[in-house]
Amino acid sequence: MTMKEIQKAQLPEYDGRHGGAFDRGSADYYYSRGRRPHMFTGDTYNSTKISAEDMNERDLDAYNAGYDDAKACGDRKDWR
Repeated sequence: MTMKEIQKAQLPEYDGRHGGAFDRGSADYYYSRGRRPHMFTGDTYNSTKISAEDMNERDLDAYNAGYDDAKACGDRKDWR
């Protein structure tokens, strides 16, 4: 097993569905929005929004992981 495979195996898996916490974290970074944890019960903007105070620890971790992952890639929307 390579070092990269070992590191990936040690990372928790997050639900990457559209509207999920990981997805919303990565979208917030991409669109240059601040870190404001939230998620949706279903598809983004087509279902109930859940704010940080109503998210459990795993969902908060997923949001932050999505934000940090997107930040590590450095890809942001070009607003030109």
